Order: sequence, then structure tokens, then C-alpha cells
Amino acid sequence: MHYVRQSIGSFFFLLLLMSACDFDKIYDDYVDMDNQVWHVDTLPHFQFEVLDNSLPYQIDYKIRYALGYPYQNLYVTYYLEDEEENLVSSDLQEIVLFDSKTGEPRGSGLGDIFDYEVTGLSEVTFPNAGKYHFRLKQFMRQEELPFVMSVGIAVRPVTQE
Repeated sequence: MHYVRQSIGSFFFLLLLMSACDFDKIYDDYVDMDNQVWHVDTLPHFQFEVLDNSLPYQIDYKIRYALGYPYQNLYVTYYLEDEEENLVSSDLQEIVLFDSKTGEPRGSGLGDIFDYEVTGLSEVTFPNAGKYHFRLKQFMRQEELPFVMSVGIAVRPVTQE
């Protein structure tokens, strides 16, 4: 009887663990910043592969930051390049990390550390199947941007519901 309860408990734990996974992502990774400082000349680099270029994709930004971050927002410039490092697209974007009215940090947190995932690009179409490079540059006009711990991206196909 003890073995049956243990097996049922293990089954439900495995089911819970699998439901927490995001199977539709084709890529999901972070780059940690040295000393929790994002230097203006540090461009986190991500490489992923698109197997089906007939689908639109969404690229989410993932920012891990501390409450000491000195601004409400974060400006970034992204560079999306193909396998040969030809520029596919690039743009300056704003990520709002703190609510403008309440000052509350966005994302989920523990203590003074917060993880925030927000859509950076939606409905992206890739000209060809293959490998792509994605770089992010902080564009806050500050050499050293403190309290940014990690920067990442997640790439997933857009599902039509």
C-alpha cells in the first residue's frame, strides 16, 4: 500500500512538473552580467534555430533585476541577424520595469530580485529556415547600468487560436 501511495504521489509530481514546462519554446536562455552591471559595450548574444519559417514567431525579453535599479524603464536595441550575420532587423525598444503610478516592480520576485518577461517582438517572420543570432544592447546612455543581473530571450512560434 505504501508503494502505491508513493507511486501515485510521484505520478502527480511528474504531471505538475511537466505542466510547468513550456514545450512550445524553441529557445530560452539568459546571459548573466558581471557584478550585476550591464556595460554599454556588453551585447548578450543568443543563437537559435528556426526549422519552420512559414510560421510567425514571438521573441520575449527576460530581465532579472534588483530593486536598486535606478530607472523606471530600460531602453534596448536589438539586432537580429541570419546565419551569415546579415542584419534581418534592428530597433530601439523600451521595457518598462516599474509601474509609472505605483512604482511597483513588474514581474515576479523574491526579496529584492525580480524576473520580468515581456514581449519584445511579436509576429516575427524569418526569411529562411536556419540559425539566427540575436544581440541586445542597453541604450540608457550610461556606461555602466547597475542592478541588472541577467538578460535573456525566449523564442516561440505564435499559435493561432
